[in-house]
Amino acid sequence: MQKKKHSCKETHTAPVILRICNMERHQSLEEQLRCPVCLDIFTEPLMLQCGHSYCRCCVRSMTMDLLGQLQCPVCRCAVDGDSPPPNVSLARIIEALQEVSVSGGAQLESCPQHHNPLSLYCEDEQTVICGLCGSIGAHRGHKITPVSSVYSRMKEDISCLMTEFQHQKRKLEDQICKMANNKSRITNESDVLKWVVRKEFGELRRCLEVEEAGFMQQVETSATVLISLLQGQTDQLNQNLNQLQDAHNTLLDLSNEGHLDFIMKYGSIAPRFRESQELQQRDEQLFSSMNFRPGFNHNDIKLTVWKRLHRKVLPAPEVLKLDPQSAHPMLELHHGDTVVACGPLLQRLPDNPERFSYSYCVLTSRGFSSGKHYWEVEVGNKPKWRLGIIKGTTNRKAKLLKNPASGVWLIGLKDGVYEAFASRRTVLPVSEPPRRVGLFLDYEGGYLTFYNCDSPNELGFMYNFKLQAQGKVYPLLDVCWHDRGENKQALVLPQPQKQEQ
Repeated sequence: MQKKKHSCKETHTAPVILRICNMERHQSLEEQLRCPVCLDIFTEPLMLQCGHSYCRCCVRSMTMDLLGQLQCPVCRCAVDGDSPPPNVSLARIIEALQEVSVSGGAQLESCPQHHNPLSLYCEDEQTVICGLCGSIGAHRGHKITPVSSVYSRMKEDISCLMTEFQHQKRKLEDQICKMANNKSRITNESDVLKWVVRKEFGELRRCLEVEEAGFMQQVETSATVLISLLQGQTDQLNQNLNQLQDAHNTLLDLSNEGHLDFIMKYGSIAPRFRESQELQQRDEQLFSSMNFRPGFNHNDIKLTVWKRLHRKVLPAPEVLKLDPQSAHPMLELHHGDTVVACGPLLQRLPDNPERFSYSYCVLTSRGFSSGKHYWEVEVGNKPKWRLGIIKGTTNRKAKLLKNPASGVWLIGLKDGVYEAFASRRTVLPVSEPPRRVGLFLDYEGGYLTFYNCDSPNELGFMYNFKLQAQGKVYPLLDVCWHDRGENKQALVLPQPQKQEQ
């Protein structure tokens, strides 16, 4: 009886040991079938010319030179990487191994109720079952699928999921690369902007240092003049004081003489000192305190410097010339098209579309469609004129409508009154009549500003237009009618100093 039990036990244990040995051999075989690059079981293995095999995706990820050659990661040989052939034998071995794995795994697992291999899959319950579970057990009537088919299906699903992950990974890597490039671009732009900021503030500091030196020199000069004057007066008073002290000592010595000597010396000393004293009293000037006036009010320093800096921070004056093709037939241009005046006679000129036929106007040869621009016009003592800008599309054959709605932004002088031609004409409170007018256009900023620029150091504000220009605008000079010689003075576009020299 004991021998029978022992025999049954050995019979039951032997298959288990055999399966464990098979598992170890299976794992050893799997190790030999791993790709040297991804370290996973070969997927669609390709064989290189050197004899080594790799997954298709791993071969595609290797770097090839211009001739299509790549270096084998194992033997370092240079081989053709364009179209390596598939390793069919290796692929079949892997396929067979996977089938064995599926069947072997099924054999390792048995149904706890019927002790049969788990070879089927219940789609309804989503669990592995044995044949009896599907025919007579709890899963009878359910949708049943072989484990091998389910494994292939699930494997394919995992493969698709991995492909989607790879796609998402590439998208994320692309986004990271774009962000890195964006970061690099912003860093470079910020470095350039920092350099520009340092440069601009450096120029402002230099301007402020020049202004500070000017004020300090003015203070020093004024103080030196006053101190020198006070020192001269002090030296003169000290000299008079010494003379008085000498006279006092002489009279003191005289008063100590005897009667006869006193009387004999008195006639030569006393009258002379009395006359000298009368002269000093007549020339004596009472001391009056001097006030220190350096020529400026310290409370106005900031405002004065701001006005001067305002002129310095504006763009350099544009070098402009007048356009003869746009000039009214009565206008005469001189000095290289930089001076214009209204002549006495109407000239015979081509009636081209650019020419003004009614208003006595002329445009510059260059217009502006972007950026910041500053230019100046000399008006001198001309009693009537208008200056500003005009849209390039504005009609030049009829009377010029002087308002922003018509594409015209002007200020002018007439009958001693300065006015801006806005939607409603506005009288300008001009304290000092300008002989030179500066115009500053900020195209993108949307404004046109007029200044009195007679002073070389600062600008006097006159008027500011807000504008929304589209397309090119041109500086306009309206000379106005000569009024029988009363308004014959010219308007001038001043040229830079270097040009004049």
